[in-house]
Amino acid sequence: MKVSIITATYDSELTLPDCMASVLSQSHEDIEYVIIDGDSKDGTLGFIESKAKAHANIVYASEPDKGIYDALNKGIQMATGDVIGFVHSDDYLADPKVIENIVTAFEQHKADGVYGDLHYVSFEDPQKLIRNWKSQVFQNKLLQRGWMPAHPTLFLKREVYLQKGGFNLGYKIAADYDFILRVFRDPSYSFQYVPITITKMRLGGASNKSLKNLIQKTKEDYRASKSNGLSLPFKVILLKNLSKIPQWFKK
Repeated sequence: MKVSIITATYDSELTLPDCMASVLSQSHEDIEYVIIDGDSKDGTLGFIESKAKAHANIVYASEPDKGIYDALNKGIQMATGDVIGFVHSDDYLADPKVIENIVTAFEQHKADGVYGDLHYVSFEDPQKLIRNWKSQVFQNKLLQRGWMPAHPTLFLKREVYLQKGGFNLGYKIAADYDFILRVFRDPSYSFQYVPITITKMRLGGASNKSLKNLIQKTKEDYRASKSNGLSLPFKVILLKNLSKIPQWFKK
């Protein structure tokens, strides 16, 4: 099973080495690594180019874009794997067998999507665990409670993107939530939860780096839940935010 991993970058030279190393060290042999750079002004592109010369499985492009979701959509269009997943430039895969375990879950359970757990770690010290997002087996009723899988841990068959399209650029921060609702509310798909840490994410992403962004995200979450047919969307978003509180104490 061929897996396409997509990383979007922009002036990411500080964290990209850890990100790329975690992908390039995976035990699963059939990985296509797609990197979409947003016309970086630092040393990001040079680093990508040097790695691409040494690793034939890296394909990349660099041009201005309309933000991270636009870059991810470009990556989806370039990807040729049976399965597609994302590793953002500030993040890294938890261990070298992550993709091997994900592929095993796809093959054993004939799933359309596989997801797992996420660790938020300190930006300065990635070994320091800040928040533990432990997921659970999917049930449709969970969506009404504000539940979603951690998007960086979600791997989907390429056919799902062909059928559902990519991310809606009308959302600046919550396009991943909108996309997950579109996919997980479709009863024709099956999903498998693997209880392992898939991704480690440095704190400080777009959705939580300022109060303004948190407010915008809440508004976009509300719009996404409403447009995707969830009842009582205000309650859904309230529960969604409250569900994150225990993650700060599960170490």
